[in-house]
Amino acid sequence: MAPLLFVTFLAMLALGVPVAFSIVISSVAVLLKGDVQLLMVVQRMFTSADSFSLIAVPFFIFAGDLMAKGTVSKVLVEFAESVLGMIKGGLSIVSVLAAMFFAAISGSGAATTAAVGATLIPELKKRGYDESKSIALVAAAGTIGVVIPPSVPMVLYAVIAEESVNTLFKNGFIPGILMGAILIAIALVEAKRFNYPKGAAFNLKNVWKTFTRAIWGILMPIIILGGIFSGYFTPSEAADVAVIYAIFVSFFIYRDMTFRQLFEIMKGSAKTSAVIMIIISCSGPFGWVLANWKIPEAVSGAVLGISTNPYIIMLLVAVIILIAGVFMETSSAIIILTPVFLPLMRAMGISMVHFGIMFVVGIAIGMITPPVAINLFVASGITGLPIENISKSVIPYLLGLVVVFFLIVYVPMLVPGLM
Repeated sequence: MAPLLFVTFLAMLALGVPVAFSIVISSVAVLLKGDVQLLMVVQRMFTSADSFSLIAVPFFIFAGDLMAKGTVSKVLVEFAESVLGMIKGGLSIVSVLAAMFFAAISGSGAATTAAVGATLIPELKKRGYDESKSIALVAAAGTIGVVIPPSVPMVLYAVIAEESVNTLFKNGFIPGILMGAILIAIALVEAKRFNYPKGAAFNLKNVWKTFTRAIWGILMPIIILGGIFSGYFTPSEAADVAVIYAIFVSFFIYRDMTFRQLFEIMKGSAKTSAVIMIIISCSGPFGWVLANWKIPEAVSGAVLGISTNPYIIMLLVAVIILIAGVFMETSSAIIILTPVFLPLMRAMGISMVHFGIMFVVGIAIGMITPPVAINLFVASGITGLPIENISKSVIPYLLGLVVVFFLIVYVPMLVPGLM
């Protein structure tokens, strides 16, 4: 049954069938051959979406869109620049730090890229930074959006693997910081190489002025993550709080939003959430097929038949994750591959938290690897620069992120909850 399932799925993708429908069609093909009543498809589709934890997905997406399209992203960038702008290539550092901070608000790579890119890319170009390299840096920094919590892919992984969302969130900080650090290091080398300019001199008065304007944006991740980790509310409740806070700040503090704009943002967030939820629903029959015919166990046995060396097996899994990120959207890859890999990871004694963080980081890199490179498409849409130009410039940052990924794969202590 495994060849039928995966060959049908890949054939549907090759024909251009959307991922969600490819998943359910391949599942139906196996069920028909196995003489199983198709009523089970509808039942499993409903059951897979019937989870309280999944409430966090649409609300975090909505909160991120609200903050990305308002004044918050702009004032956060102004504050970061007032602190670091005097360094040569300082605006590159600001780009990465702004992305890391916005990651703690949005939980989305595309939203992070859009928020930081719309604010900083025109300014980078204006100050003489190489356009394609600046755009590539912002797109690469956007990958941190799904690693530093709150993270929509981590929520999806937690639901499928039956792990704690809280625990995954707590372990996302160090990997996200490492990703930011390597991007900043590469950006500083680029700044020296191309002799990028320094910004305005450090001015304490200006720092305080920008800080007071940005304080409402700074408070958002503190409220969200502080509430989750202190136990005041669950991640799903935190997502609701984030939406309420974002609306309050937009309407009553910065006063940069109308009800018409709110409605448009709501429609866009609903479309994004619907796509993810449809994939989750369609993964229900797929997961049942995997479990019923013990396909993950067969995959695990086949891999362990190749080698029992944990380093070689982790290398194989890591390469598969990177390749999946090239051709599949983040949520789709996590929903499809998680149930396949879990038995193998358990057989090797790998922590499910370690694997979850490794999976999210690896699949996030796919956001800057064509053909399915959502961050590059977002950055290209903002600037109008062809994606081919950005793809060439993103290579140094891509290699840096791959180095961090393999560090996380082979150095579990970088996931602090495992120490």
